[in-house]
Amino acid sequence: MSGYYPYGGAAPTPPPPPEEKGSAALRTVLIVAALAGVATVVAGMLIVLNSPAEYGLESNRDALALQSQPTGKPEQALFQAGPDVPPPLPQIVPAPAMLPSTPVRLVIKRLGINAPIKSVGLAKDGSIEVPPSNNANLAGWYRNMSTPGEAGPAVVLGHKDTRTSPAVFSKLPQLKNGDTIEVQRQDKTTAVFTVGGVEQANKKTFPTERVYGGRENAQLHLITCGGIYNRITGHYTDNVIVYATMTSSYRS
Repeated sequence: MSGYYPYGGAAPTPPPPPEEKGSAALRTVLIVAALAGVATVVAGMLIVLNSPAEYGLESNRDALALQSQPTGKPEQALFQAGPDVPPPLPQIVPAPAMLPSTPVRLVIKRLGINAPIKSVGLAKDGSIEVPPSNNANLAGWYRNMSTPGEAGPAVVLGHKDTRTSPAVFSKLPQLKNGDTIEVQRQDKTTAVFTVGGVEQANKKTFPTERVYGGRENAQLHLITCGGIYNRITGHYTDNVIVYATMTSSYRS
């Protein structure tokens, strides 16, 4: 009885065609599978994160030694210039020179240096004498030059090491521009010098004019050995030279 519906009223909603039932079932299966896949991925990530070393994902950052961590501060470059170039000056105004007075003690607080000073002259071969090696904590002031605090360069030498231990100037290359050096003098005054540069020069090309040449300001030049130790000659190949200018003084 086509077109006839019992009990009257509108025709009921027809059932979906067979192909629509199949599509709904397929969608349901795909949704369930997708959810299961997401759950599997999340679970896998948690396992890897909890045991990164087992999967080759462990970070090397924490494995760096403390001294290998970057400081963010560039290392100071050594002073380099031709042999006739004047000594480097600190970025502050030099203090007026004082009257001559024999130095008695050298103090570099940042390096832990507190050393008596001995007067030295020239050796038989014409080179400057060095302090006796049996006293590792002894510096030598070259008495044929200015006294520290007097106008001109004052030259103080010290050993890098001895046969048995480091010596007074072993840490000299660690000085940086702006560091201060104090020289106590016989007249009860202390001359304060500010480092303007540190140079490492081969002994064959020693900057004689820069170290010993006349200057208007009161300067202090510290000298020790550096470079490579030559076991055949018994000497180091280089010299380390610190250039400092007097920037203040006070009465001890």
